[in-house]
Amino acid sequence: MHKYEIILYWSEEDKFFVAEVPELPGCIAHGKSQEAALASAQDAVQLWIDTANEFGDAVPKPKGRRLMLA
Repeated sequence: MHKYEIILYWSEEDKFFVAEVPELPGCIAHGKSQEAALASAQDAVQLWIDTANEFGDAVPKPKGRRLMLA
């Protein structure tokens, strides 16, 4: 399991839970339940990291703290 912050919210427009990983630009997943969205986000994080490594791009280390407050 990765330690990146994940922001989880309901999208009324899409009728899905959305899980965004703000430390990894463009890393977003969704699911019909909160649990499904979080599981998809973990898969998306691994794919993001694998792709960055494949292209020689830097992979940021997880900050391990809240990025912003609502």
